[in-house]
Amino acid sequence: MKPVLLHICCGPCATYPHKALREEGFEVVGYYFNPNIHPYSEYQRRLATLWQYAGQSGLNLLPPGEYDLAAYLKLAVEDPSRPGRCRACYRFRLDRAAAEAAARGYPAFSTTLLVSPHQDHAAVREAGEWAAARHGVGFLSRDWRPGWRESRALARQFGLYRQNYCGCVFSEKERYLGE
Repeated sequence: MKPVLLHICCGPCATYPHKALREEGFEVVGYYFNPNIHPYSEYQRRLATLWQYAGQSGLNLLPPGEYDLAAYLKLAVEDPSRPGRCRACYRFRLDRAAAEAAARGYPAFSTTLLVSPHQDHAAVREAGEWAAARHGVGFLSRDWRPGWRESRALARQFGLYRQNYCGCVFSEKERYLGE
C-alpha cells in the first residue's frame, strides 16, 4: 500500500476520504491541524470525535498539530472577508500538513476539506498544490464532494458529533447572525 498523510478537519469529514483513499490502495495516516477552530472547547470536541472515529475505523492518527490560534488569527485579520480569510486558512493548514508529510517521509498528502460542498474547492486545491511544491511532496487532489451525503451517513453510523459551522470564530459569528 502507498502511504499518504490525510489532513483532517474533523471526524465526519474524514469518513468518506478515508474510505475512498483506502479503496485506491493507500495506507492513510491522519493528521489534525486546525488552529482556526474556536472556541478551544470546540477544537477539543472535534479532536475527541476524530479519535473516536479512528478507534472505530482503524485510521492511524499522528499526534495533533499545535493549537496556534494566534498565528491563525494574525493571518485571518489581514483580510477578514470570507474568501480572503478562508484562502489564508487553507494555506496555513495545508502548508503545515505538507511539512508534516515531508518530515515523516510521506510522498504525498491530501485533505478532507475536499469533501465539503461548503469549502472553496478551487482554493483548497490551489493551497494544497502550493504547499506540496514548497515541501517537495505530492498533493492528491480529489473531488470528494459527490461522497458528501455518504460521509454524513457514515458519521451517523459511527455516532460522530457533527458541527454546524466550519470552526473559525468568523463562521461562528455568521452562523448566529445569519450572514
